[in-house]
Amino acid sequence: MEEVIVAEGLTKTFNGFKAVDKVTFKVYRGEIFGFLGPNGAGKTTTINLLTTLMKPSEGRGWVAGFSILSEPEKVRRKIGVLFQDITLDTELTGWENLWFHGLIYGVPRKELKQRIREMLAFVELEEWADRQVKKFSGGMRRRLQIAAALLHRPEILFLDEPTLGLDPQTRRRIWDYIFQLQKEGITVFLTTHYMEEAERLCSRVAVIDRGKIIAMGRVDELKGTVGENIHIRLASKSPEDAEKFMEALKSGGLAGEVYLLQTGEITLSTRNASEVLPKIFEEASKLNLKILEASYHAPTLEDVFLRLTGRRLRDSEVGGIESIRLAHRRR
Repeated sequence: MEEVIVAEGLTKTFNGFKAVDKVTFKVYRGEIFGFLGPNGAGKTTTINLLTTLMKPSEGRGWVAGFSILSEPEKVRRKIGVLFQDITLDTELTGWENLWFHGLIYGVPRKELKQRIREMLAFVELEEWADRQVKKFSGGMRRRLQIAAALLHRPEILFLDEPTLGLDPQTRRRIWDYIFQLQKEGITVFLTTHYMEEAERLCSRVAVIDRGKIIAMGRVDELKGTVGENIHIRLASKSPEDAEKFMEALKSGGLAGEVYLLQTGEITLSTRNASEVLPKIFEEASKLNLKILEASYHAPTLEDVFLRLTGRRLRDSEVGGIESIRLAHRRR
């Protein structure tokens, strides 16, 4: 597979604080790569380094075959970027915003009109082309930003929290756009705090925490590292019966960790719940115990994230522009 993003030991230090610490990974052409982490983990700083908005303190990186250190202008010609913050001029119309964006990126004027029409059609905003952006909804502004990021036909698209704050319907529409971009051969580098979004879109993800990559791999592989949780409710309310049952499960190799939640209720972790459940019922029968209810929870990417970082992703993130401001304040 062709490597289109390569980070080797990328480090960014602000007054002794390492926001990004020896980050190393590769992204391959045509994939949707997820970059996940809690607040302040280093996600947006990493994007700023790869998109040449910041220079690394140490390390190297290549985007679309060009060095982020020595060939930043060539990198910028190959990428599109969508930050969390709205970067549109709300006094201008949708068409005017795209026109000025195209000129900034050097799109030839004789091609620009046609490209604008194509992008407005792609994000379903043709009827709003001549309306001022201040009259757009949040979802429409986000879609217009996607159009702007794609106007110069980039090979790689960086999306920093592309659906933050959007309603579920608009979020799913943007997911459809992202899948369509992948079909057209565009590589997508995505940060998100919606675990459902990462599971739905990404083939591979990296988890960053406190500036360091702590896990990376296919989504299914990472979920496989977390055991499934089984919840059992016994008919017996006796603590002695519960303890005896828990010991039997552990000694029989049917569970890793077993916890007594409350009288008669037990939760345990295991690798293959569907195979283990019948054996759990057998153990209960041997002890003359009756199970009233048994259910299991398949691991999610949220479970992986929680296990790795000890935290859940919060709904509020520092935006792209604000992160740059904060970075400069730290200098």
